[in-house]
Amino acid sequence: MPKELPGFYYDAEKNRYFPIKGPIPGSASSHSQLKPNHKHQQENNQQSEPRRKETKTANLLQLRELFGNVLSFKRSKYNFQREYQKTQASQPVIWKYKSIEKIGYGALEQFHIDMQTPEGQYETDCLLVGHMSGFLSLCEVAQVGKHFDCVVECVPDPIWPLEKQPVCMKPPTHLWMPGAPFLMNSTVSCIKAVGKRAPHTDDVGSSSQHALISTLGSETSGGCLYIMKPNEPRTFEAASLNCTIWTAECHPDGSQAVIGTNRGAALINLETGALSWLCHSKSDIFSQQFNQSGNVVLCGFRNGAIVTVDVRQRQQELPGPIPTHQIPFSSNTGHNHSSRNVQKRTKAWFKLKGSIHPSSTIFMPSSISSLVSLQTDDQYFVASSMDGSIKLYDHRLIQRGAIQSYEGHVNSHTRIQLGVDPSERLVMSGGEDGKVRIWSIKTGELLFGTKVSNSAPTTVCWPGTGNLKGTSELRHRYDEDLYKQNHSWGAWLGSDEGLFYIHDS
Repeated sequence: MPKELPGFYYDAEKNRYFPIKGPIPGSASSHSQLKPNHKHQQENNQQSEPRRKETKTANLLQLRELFGNVLSFKRSKYNFQREYQKTQASQPVIWKYKSIEKIGYGALEQFHIDMQTPEGQYETDCLLVGHMSGFLSLCEVAQVGKHFDCVVECVPDPIWPLEKQPVCMKPPTHLWMPGAPFLMNSTVSCIKAVGKRAPHTDDVGSSSQHALISTLGSETSGGCLYIMKPNEPRTFEAASLNCTIWTAECHPDGSQAVIGTNRGAALINLETGALSWLCHSKSDIFSQQFNQSGNVVLCGFRNGAIVTVDVRQRQQELPGPIPTHQIPFSSNTGHNHSSRNVQKRTKAWFKLKGSIHPSSTIFMPSSISSLVSLQTDDQYFVASSMDGSIKLYDHRLIQRGAIQSYEGHVNSHTRIQLGVDPSERLVMSGGEDGKVRIWSIKTGELLFGTKVSNSAPTTVCWPGTGNLKGTSELRHRYDEDLYKQNHSWGAWLGSDEGLFYIHDS
């Protein structure tokens, strides 16, 4: 076993040491922050609900005027933007939309598109909603609907905070839902934004985004992959498979998509529809995430494994037989209490075929529910599993386990999506107890948690996520806009009971 050197980590495959660079996302550049404060972490782990003291926004602004962006308090220094953002996240406002209750939301994604009308072209936001029943609805997000002829106006009602409803509180925009939604072949399992360019479209240079839509499949037919133009709207079938499609993720260049199925992971060329398998497994893939380069994709499996798959080398291109890997289940993947399934897993092996990185494979205690790769530094990713665990990992230190945990999440068997804000300092998730919770990515502190629904809010869409592309300039611009009066972050939440919108106060 190689020696541990301070400030370095050892890569067994490359047989050499590499320096540890970069703090936990959202933190300041300080070498002391590479070592976690275990005492503080234990205190956070004991919290089931947030106990953060409500800091007056006016007090923070006053301190900033006196001391600048760096605030000193009890021998510690704090960054104003980050503390201000935490204060906003701990005191959000939540709305529930009327007229669209009891629908059951399988997927959500917001788009900014160009609409062509008889009066001319205009820009607008739209929300693409996939239902568990197989319906697909395109809703215009505006105070006055202009696009659809026959629509249902959905008006938001405030549901949080319960006390002191301010008269001057500005509600979010209305939703305009068409009376006749699209009917897909089965449950809509995933909706993702493709980007400015998409196959099967004539206006390649258009600024309108396109949607990648996957359907789960049914007893009579398999899952399908579609491309949709929200500004028309039209759908094009990109691929049809004889298997279940649980999830899909678009390549950064928009030309390819990877799907997670009950047979493994496959890469699909969205221009030609050609399919090539990346890995085969008997365990379903529930969640996937590309890194920024698009060279590798993270796959989260039903058995709790998180596998790094290289998409540059398909199975058809591999010389000789397809590589088969047998990876032992980690002994620390179980719960604290005894479990026959866990004891059986610790003695078993995970067998899969494909071009993967076995040394980068880790296991969580239960089925993977959601994966989110951070854009500002894609060495980091957030993962959740169906036992209620939410953790932050660093690819460079993957075998040492998680570098941060987020306590208080409630889950036992449901696929619940994680949401990360555009600044990548906050992570949000619904729970099986009907609560929505917000944590600080850096500290793991539970900033907010309250019940909004009698069913689990399983889908999250945080508009603007992914637009930073890892550049410090755009992130600095976000920080500067954060405390302006007209700035507001907001996210959509969907449950079996309806659609919700949460934003800062």
